[in-house]
Amino acid sequence: MTIEISIRRRREVIDALRRGTVPRNGLDVLAVGLDRFSIAIDAELDAVAAGGAAFKAVRGEYGAGKTFFTRWLAERAKRRGLATAEVQISETETPLHRLETVYRRIIESLTTEEFQPSALRPLLDAWLFTLEEDALAAGIDEHDGQALADAVDQLMERRLGDLARSAPTFAAALRGYRGAVTAGDSATADGLAAWLGGQPNVAASARRAAGVKGELDHFGAFGFLQGLLAVLRGCGHPGLVVVLDEVETLQRMRSDARDKALNALRQLLDEVDAGRFPGLYLVITGTPAFFDGMQGAQRLPPLAQRLATDFTTDPRFDNPRAVQIRLPGFSHDALVDLGSKVRDLYTVGAGDAQRIAAAVDGAYVALLASAVTGQLGGKVGVAPRVFLKKLVGDVLDRVDQFDDFDPRSHYRLTLVAGELSDVERNAAGLAVTSVDDIVLDLS
Repeated sequence: MTIEISIRRRREVIDALRRGTVPRNGLDVLAVGLDRFSIAIDAELDAVAAGGAAFKAVRGEYGAGKTFFTRWLAERAKRRGLATAEVQISETETPLHRLETVYRRIIESLTTEEFQPSALRPLLDAWLFTLEEDALAAGIDEHDGQALADAVDQLMERRLGDLARSAPTFAAALRGYRGAVTAGDSATADGLAAWLGGQPNVAASARRAAGVKGELDHFGAFGFLQGLLAVLRGCGHPGLVVVLDEVETLQRMRSDARDKALNALRQLLDEVDAGRFPGLYLVITGTPAFFDGMQGAQRLPPLAQRLATDFTTDPRFDNPRAVQIRLPGFSHDALVDLGSKVRDLYTVGAGDAQRIAAAVDGAYVALLASAVTGQLGGKVGVAPRVFLKKLVGDVLDRVDQFDDFDPRSHYRLTLVAGELSDVERNAAGLAVTSVDDIVLDLS
């Protein structure tokens, strides 16, 4: 199998798997079982890039590949010029009912094909550069500084017209940012960039320079998101994919905070549906318990209605265009297929690719997959992360570095509690320290 991938992306993918994390790039070469979603996802991304808006809910148990799926989707989005952001919802650091915090996390993880997180500052500068280039393209003499500045001001005001009505403070801060950059006032420019990113405790002097007051709050977050989309469009990025990962954490919140978070999510979906955010593709991920349980979406009937999708049919006939899609998780064959893809990727550019491929052949990949699954109580859906970590870090690395290493003879699979997540420890039977830790499966 021949894999086309750059050396840098190959290294990033292999390093992430060695650490036991989901890679952020190069996921197309590892995708297993996602072909069924690609046509529908691509059509939705194309619609968003053309000025529409979309929403997708992704459901799956632990190990089903929700994070992999959303990063795979984000890669496809970036190929279309869209920006992406991934936000981990959590009870303490990023509670969903505080939308100003969610917006700040979006900015902190904002990335494009060209810029790594946080990409806000280079995008703001690209927006200003585009204004100047468009003014010059309209026939302004580049040597006439005053005429150019006036033309850029007029062009900026036209492009901020709608935004000034819906998010006047964001528009004012953009004007102030341009003024600070033009004047060479880096301290004020830095402060206003931070304020536009939703950061708290911005110096009062920077805010005064733009004529804005206070800090971003829950109610202003929607306007700032509109402003961000406008900036992205203005510098050649037609939209933004926002992933809200692990929304099931809402179920662990106090009832009052949970109700506020569910209502915030419902409000966000309504705003997307109403067309307030052209160019936004909103994706949420969660477990079936969140979507179907009374401590999750079902607690708020209007939200449950918006997410409702029929999953009573054979999974083979699930509708990829539906508002909610389910990831069935890994079978043993899919796990072996994924392991083989990783092995083939590892051999790209390796010193002795043929020896590595021979030592870690398809039969050994299947053997290792069975061994890992067996130690995790036969639960294939829990196995992918541990399996790939062991395959890369314990097997392929050693075969690559030691000519006489034979994984069949010299490697014995071991799992220790410290390297496993809570779900993996439970599956492996390593979480039981007293009778109170025993989980009874009464299904």
